[in-house]
Amino acid sequence: MHTFPFLPPLLALAAALNLPSAVAAEAAAAPALKTAADKLFLVGAAVGPGHTSGRDKSGVAVIEQHFNTITPENAMKWERIHPKPGRYDFKLADQLVEFGQKRGMFIVGHTLMWHSQTPAWVFEDEAGQPISREALLERLREHVRTVVGRYRGKVHGWDVVNEAIRDEDGTLRTDKPWYAILGEEGVFAAFAAAHEADPDAELYYNDYSLDNPVKRAGVIKLAQAIRARGLRIDGIGSQEHCLLHWPQIEAVDQTYADLKAAGFKAMVTELDVSVLPRPGNYTGAEVSRRQASSRDMDPYRKGLPAAQQQALAQRYRELFAVFAKHHDTIQRVTLWGVSDADSWLNGWPIRGRTDYALLFDREDRAKPALAAAVDALQTAQR
Repeated sequence: MHTFPFLPPLLALAAALNLPSAVAAEAAAAPALKTAADKLFLVGAAVGPGHTSGRDKSGVAVIEQHFNTITPENAMKWERIHPKPGRYDFKLADQLVEFGQKRGMFIVGHTLMWHSQTPAWVFEDEAGQPISREALLERLREHVRTVVGRYRGKVHGWDVVNEAIRDEDGTLRTDKPWYAILGEEGVFAAFAAAHEADPDAELYYNDYSLDNPVKRAGVIKLAQAIRARGLRIDGIGSQEHCLLHWPQIEAVDQTYADLKAAGFKAMVTELDVSVLPRPGNYTGAEVSRRQASSRDMDPYRKGLPAAQQQALAQRYRELFAVFAKHHDTIQRVTLWGVSDADSWLNGWPIRGRTDYALLFDREDRAKPALAAAVDALQTAQR
């Protein structure tokens, strides 16, 4: 396991930052998630500019007390860090890396190759025509070498390739430009370039819905192909964007058993639990999906009822119990956001909804789900 220096007591930090006393007191009283998981795995959160700039002081306090690893939610995605040909914008990424370094945290880079949040120019030549295979390979390599190289020795692990496998049949997403043009060779090129730029950094493949056996098999097959090329791949990230009653906990358990059997370390990379109904019963996490809103689809605008709050806590309890069971395989558990106010699920797949998917509420106060997660971790170690 990775070890980290102790951080200053939260109440002293809160006073220094002039936090509201009620928030500081409640946060201080909550058990620290990273302490409960200390002998099992790292625990972290996806963070944004409000945290890394210090503007969200109570959010920063939560991060410092409960997490020992961070992932940028958007700051390192291609559209943010490389918006125009020949122009990089490292401001937010630099800020994140500095934030993590100051706190002795394990920093994860996210993500180098993804079909979403990649500008259209990446797939076009100077005349605006579809780019050639050779030119796209070189563009990909240049991007990966530049980004990974800038943070060599500072970012400890990278989500190199994100969501390359179809849900329905476990095959490569050849309907997306990366794979339509490059096929698997693009995946291999990204991993090779990342390792070249920082030989000491861990490298991961990341995807959602690995509870689906067909998709899981496709992901494992791709990871095995990467390894068969003699390339470094340290593990497979399972996003775990869950609902209250999906996936079945037995399917989550089987996911990590299968990853271990295939010889791969695992990371829980984007954990959250939506309490809201999902249109059409869709259970994936394809960000391009959008649906119209209705009152029935946004039932908790005025707050989460106690019964749903307890159901959420129970769901986190059973998830963390499974993660603890597989601690010999799982190296890291990262929640996708710090508080409910940060969650991408407020805007997906229906914009403007009020979801309650994380362990801290919109005022950065601990929810019953936090105590449930901590209890599951402590119970597993008794």
